[in-house]
Order: sequence, then structure tokens, then C-alpha cells
Amino acid sequence: METNNYCYEYPRPSVTTDCVIFGFDAGELKLLLIERGIEPFKGIWAFPGGFLNMEENSDECARRELFEETGIENVFIEQLYTFSDVNRDPRGRVITVAYYALVKLSDFKIQAGDDAQSAKWFPISQIPSLAFDHNLILRMALNRLRSKIRYQPIGFELLSEKFTLPELQNLYETILEKQLDRRNFRKKILETHLLIDHQESVKGVPHKGAKYFSFDKNKYKTLSERGFNFEI
Repeated sequence: METNNYCYEYPRPSVTTDCVIFGFDAGELKLLLIERGIEPFKGIWAFPGGFLNMEENSDECARRELFEETGIENVFIEQLYTFSDVNRDPRGRVITVAYYALVKLSDFKIQAGDDAQSAKWFPISQIPSLAFDHNLILRMALNRLRSKIRYQPIGFELLSEKFTLPELQNLYETILEKQLDRRNFRKKILETHLLIDHQESVKGVPHKGAKYFSFDKNKYKTLSERGFNFEI
């Protein structure tokens, strides 16, 4: 069978992926950054990322770079946006496909690798100046997170497997940067019927909101297939 080898004369920009990694700990939304160990921007904080290999798609590249530079794997990750400003990278014409990930901090011991000099969690209120156009990417990722958490239960990806309703409300209030009515929030969450009540109270805390719950992923998947609408 004859194979046609076409040669296009068009310029070929390089493609990278970058991943905005959110975590939640002690009532704070946090961001995982790597300190670049190579030029350009050596010593400057940035998102984990790297160049797309010829044999992989952008999702595979994002997950590979995330693991190689931080040790994180098997987490919620979703494509955010493609950034293609002409001068976004001093090395030349580079397009990046950005992703965002949601991580339970307790599940991973962060380990810098590949061309990352170090890796560190930063409170979202204390983010340093970032390399490339990563400040712009961060703003878009935060807007996406704040929007999506209202209509899809991605917030549970940031919590421990077992959590209390006050902890869940604190997560929503932190991400949305607004105070929510306790009774109304509790009512909306329980009416989704997506929480498993473990009938286990938090020791030393008497009020009824301090029981342990977990998120029923299988039930959410089944209900979503029937057109279920999650909204907070």
C-alpha cells in the first residue's frame, strides 16, 4: 500500500500544556507552583507544564507533565483554554493548552522533578509573580472554578473522603469569596440526595451539622445520565 508523505510549507508553532493545580487546606484555597530550573524564567514560579510529544494528545501531555514535575497523578483534570498570543513565550512561537486540576492535599506528598527546581503550595492570596503569561491563565482558571462549582459538584474533589457540612460550606464560601446562608446551603445540598450520611458525629462537636458525609459519585453519574441538574 502506497503512503503519501505530504510536506506543508506552513510554519509549525510548538505546543505545550500547563496545569493550574488547586488544593484546599485549613480553610484556604491553595495553588501548587513549581520553581523553574531552566531558562527562560529560571528561578521564577510557574505552572507545571512542558512540550507536547508527537505521540501524545494534549490531555496525555498535561497528565504526564503534572506527574513528572510534581508527582501528582489520577486526579480531576479538565481543559481550560488555549493561549496563543504571538509573544507569550520568549523561546519562539509557542501555543499552550491550559488545564486545571483539583487535588486533595492529604493524598500526595509533593515531589519536584524533571526541570522543576522545587514545588510548593501557595495560599491563593499570596501568589508570587509568575512566568510567561501564567498570571493571565490563573485569572481564567479561578473564574472557571468559581463558575463551575455552582453547577457541577467538582468541589468534592478538594475535600477529604469524609467531611462535615460546615467544612463543605466553608469550601464554597472560600472559592466564591462570599458568605452563604447556613440553613439555605444545608437545605440545597441535602436536597440533591448526593451525600452519604455515615451516621457518625464529630467528637466534641454537639451541633447536628458536624456529622460526617461523603459524596456519592456513582449516584451522581446515574442521575446525570437522566438529566439531573446540580445547582448551588
